[in-house]
Amino acid sequence: MTAHVPAGSHWFRSSHSNDQGGNCVEGARLDGAGMAVRDSKAPELGACLFPAAAWTAFVTAITSNA
Repeated sequence: MTAHVPAGSHWFRSSHSNDQGGNCVEGARLDGAGMAVRDSKAPELGACLFPAAAWTAFVTAITSNA
């Protein structure tokens, strides 16, 4: 779901991101353990919001296949 995240949300970048102009995404933790993800180069386009269960399943899947 693409939407705007509440004002005052704290956006962060992965520690794997750098300042060398690479493609980066930013994340913001939401109430209820959900997550918002957006393109750091175009934050005005909004964010994809993930409910807690979907975000947990995603993180579990990528970390178990690493």
